[in-house]
Amino acid sequence: MSPAIREIPDRVPRGVLLSLLATGLLVVGGCAALTLNHPASAPYPLPTVDRPSRTAKASPRADGSTLSDEQAQAALINQADLGAPWTATSGAATWRDGLLKTHTSVGECQRLLDALYSDEPLGAPARVAVGLDDADTDAQLRYQIAARRPADVDAVLAWLRTLPVQCARFTATTELGLVEDVRVVDAPLPEVGDARQGLRVTLATTTPDDQEYLLTMDLAAVRVGEDAFALTNAGLGDVPNDATQAAVQIGALRLADIRRQGRAQV
Repeated sequence: MSPAIREIPDRVPRGVLLSLLATGLLVVGGCAALTLNHPASAPYPLPTVDRPSRTAKASPRADGSTLSDEQAQAALINQADLGAPWTATSGAATWRDGLLKTHTSVGECQRLLDALYSDEPLGAPARVAVGLDDADTDAQLRYQIAARRPADVDAVLAWLRTLPVQCARFTATTELGLVEDVRVVDAPLPEVGDARQGLRVTLATTTPDDQEYLLTMDLAAVRVGEDAFALTNAGLGDVPNDATQAAVQIGALRLADIRRQGRAQV
């Protein structure tokens, strides 16, 4: 692989994704020119982000949260928070299976890859989640409110902090046999919440016809009192970090506000 991994070639439209990788049509030993498609409208269990009434009160849950289900839903960010060109997601991006479903022999690094592919960056299914697509760059942002105890969240944050050293650079292999050069670096986040950690993960590969591709993913996790949220912002090429920073800032302020409203109702 060449030292400089380019983004999407100029002769390939920006609005395209790795459909041949996702469908298994690309085989080692030669293939036709790689054609790419917009993220497929695959089924994705994402809730709507309608604002519920705030009359419901909730007792503490087993995970320590005092938010009702309606309050947790209200704490999600939405497309209006990020503005154009962000819109409600049209489905799971095809690069998820083509580039993110991958394996490595390095244990802790495999744990990271599994967490990113399964959309469980905090180690458990989300309580509520929302997906947003950037129509200009085909980036996809997934934002979720966690259903984990504060101590469990802090343990995950401590683990994430070790990854820029433990998994600074390693190789992984996709299900179609493409070898990826994976790099993990620390990504600073706004000073919000009680504890936080950010990472930038890049996965670079070269197809049998010498096309080079780069998947870039921001990961952010933040604990706000007894509650926490996590997000991923990913796409082909060098994904701008501004949406990640904005989502972390807005998400932490909104979650803190919802928590204050919940205490005021008790």
